[in-house]
Amino acid sequence: MSEQVDGVPGVGRVVVIIPTYNESENVRLITARVREAVPQVDVLVADDNSPDGTGRIADELAAADPQIHVLHRAGKEGLGAAYIAGFGWARERGYDAVVQMDADGSHAPEELPKLLHALRDADAVIGSRYVRGGKVVNWPLHREVLSRGGNIYVRTVLGMKIKDATGGYRAYRMAVLDKEELASIQSQGYSYQVELTWRIHRNGFIMTEVPITFAEREHGASKMSGSIVKEALWRVTIWGAKSRANSVRRALKPKSTWP
Repeated sequence: MSEQVDGVPGVGRVVVIIPTYNESENVRLITARVREAVPQVDVLVADDNSPDGTGRIADELAAADPQIHVLHRAGKEGLGAAYIAGFGWARERGYDAVVQMDADGSHAPEELPKLLHALRDADAVIGSRYVRGGKVVNWPLHREVLSRGGNIYVRTVLGMKIKDATGGYRAYRMAVLDKEELASIQSQGYSYQVELTWRIHRNGFIMTEVPITFAEREHGASKMSGSIVKEALWRVTIWGAKSRANSVRRALKPKSTWP
């Protein structure tokens, strides 16, 4: 259990969830940067039984710092499953808010105060690459074109105004996650981020975006793959079609003539 008492003003007790798989080169640095950027928050490393020893390193960090914790998972089950497990861990321990952050440094911990400040007046906050002031550095052109194009497609099909629905640097109030049926989420990667955004949007919660600088990882291998992108596009198409079908059914439903 964390020794944190005061928490973040206007937000409460916060835990930053960092999923890892073969991030031995990054886990020490990213946890240190988080702890320095916002000393009030706790850190949860959710490790998928990394063969490179990431979980062992995380255990060493936790032994030296009571605000660092480790969730050991049986194996590589995907980003969405890791975050959902982390949300459950946080709920059981009474946290008021959770943050999603990549282990590879692409999400700068130094920008975390910006997300938490915005969370004071919102239910969820996305660190956005595509709002004014946000940017991407060190990405090959085809990756940025794919990401921007995917987000345009998401906005068009689902009717959301969110500009970076695939972005993974986020903060949520636990009350929002408690309203969602997280166990029913099957998506991974891009698709997971979009699905949770879509559910929060449909339920009428306040979601805002703040600009961030997204930097390509310097160490280790990217987990992005063509199959993840294809899954996201397919699922978004299905969600959009179902939403439109439901709207049509509601419009055609006979109205009551009761006086």
